[in-house]
Amino acid sequence: MDTEKPAPSARRSKWIKEILLLAGMLALSAGIAFALYRFQDAYTVSLRSYGWLAYLIVFAVSLLSSSTIFIPAPGLAFVLAAATVWDPALVAVAASAGDAIGEFTSYWAGYVGEKIIVDEHLPAYQRAVAWMNKYGAWAIFGVAFIPIVLFDLVGLAAGALKIKWWQFFLATWGGKLLRAFLVAYAGHSIPLLISTSFP
Repeated sequence: MDTEKPAPSARRSKWIKEILLLAGMLALSAGIAFALYRFQDAYTVSLRSYGWLAYLIVFAVSLLSSSTIFIPAPGLAFVLAAATVWDPALVAVAASAGDAIGEFTSYWAGYVGEKIIVDEHLPAYQRAVAWMNKYGAWAIFGVAFIPIVLFDLVGLAAGALKIKWWQFFLATWGGKLLRAFLVAYAGHSIPLLISTSFP
């Protein structure tokens, strides 16, 4: 088996891409939050009265975002923006539930043995398998907490290892719920920053 490590330039390029992706998501979040804030201010519309619809939309956007395999989707950006207007705790619950359910696309793909993994992701996939063999559902929980694009590899590995679906779901939801609370409450503070910067 080829265990050759990627060249330093390849690793550096990977980190640069991930940093740019994170910066883009933060910029998108700030832009959506700013637009919502200004829309409320300009048209004297209370967006809070549409909370029930907002939580449903947050759930749906998170579900669709996490259903894509290896394709970045702006789910976190939407959660950050939504929490600027609506209850951050409810936003976090809705987002994490949709996110966890959406991850079943990669889980079931791994369960039925689909060969989705491309060569460039093989070392990361093998690490995910090793973590789950060693730590079980705790590995899923830990990786679910970290906002990385390739959680799909964990879902594929969990399915391939035939981890029970409810264990995968609970571990995934637990990690994503904790992360969603942090993201939502960070987003909840954006209006204060905007109002201070743009009085």
